Amino acid sequence: MSVDPIPTPSAPPVAGPYSPAVRAGDWIVMAGQVGINATGTMADGIEGQTRQILANIGAVLGDCGASWADVAKTTIFLTDLGNFSTVNALYSEAIGPNRPARSTVGVAALPAGAVVEIECWVYRPA
Repeated sequence: MSVDPIPTPSAPPVAGPYSPAVRAGDWIVMAGQVGINATGTMADGIEGQTRQILANIGAVLGDCGASWADVAKTTIFLTDLGNFSTVNALYSEAIGPNRPARSTVGVAALPAGAVVEIECWVYRPA
């Protein structure tokens, strides 16, 4: 099985040697998204960053021919677990009726000063 980068013109610019999404067989694995928009500007605060992340994920899913209904697993990284309820409410709105498996992890820091990051595993047969 090969792992192939997927063109993701809707993704914000990457800050390192990685792809926003890759296909591995029937799986699409998305890199963690932080609250940076297409011009490279970080959104303000937990609500702004979460909204931007969810928009980024939706855009990358669309680039991959997928939707939230195809998301099997997410991992949410928070620098302050006290922000969990805010993120959870916005996340619930974004995912609709789909309920992927999820882990939430408290971390000391995230890239670019982000306060939240979300990654996804998507099952979408080729």
